[in-house]
Amino acid sequence: MTLRIKFIGALRHISGKTQLTLPFQAGITVKEVVAQLGLQIPGLKHTFCSQELNDARSNSLVLVNGKEISVLDGYETLLCDSDEVVFVPVVHGG
Repeated sequence: MTLRIKFIGALRHISGKTQLTLPFQAGITVKEVVAQLGLQIPGLKHTFCSQELNDARSNSLVLVNGKEISVLDGYETLLCDSDEVVFVPVVHGG
């Protein structure tokens, strides 16, 4: 199956890409896509992974077909062929 992956804001600069169309195994979850992208594009690994918690969940808002994953099944959301996954960086400040 193929997924369309889009990067917004600073993630475009880090990844060097605006979007990708990548083949993935059927039945993959958002969490597994995040982990795979971290391996395929090493610059994203530090952005996607909380180093303090050693957690592979993204430090970005993640949308699947226009819906934020918190209204779906979170990082366990199963993806289907031709789904669009968008990563939007979260800006922290103080």
